[in-house]
Amino acid sequence: MGTSSRPRKEQDMILSEIKKYLMKNKRATLGDLALHFDIDPDAMRDMLNHWIRRGNAMKSDLRAACNATCSRCCNASAMEIYEWIH
Repeated sequence: MGTSSRPRKEQDMILSEIKKYLMKNKRATLGDLALHFDIDPDAMRDMLNHWIRRGNAMKSDLRAACNATCSRCCNASAMEIYEWIH
């Protein structure tokens, strides 16, 4: 389910909860966030992009640092790290 199919009030509430979670924990993987909030990883990524566009969060993609060519060394959502910066 994408974020556009959620009512605006619900989206705002989830965005606020994501902000609180990242402020408290400093950083988290996409997989951890999706699991914690019980949201599809793609929908969570869309919501995290809201905070990135506002300059409050940043994304680190550790897949680029992986030397394995098999692309099976780990779960992709575990390699996407989001950090609260403001």
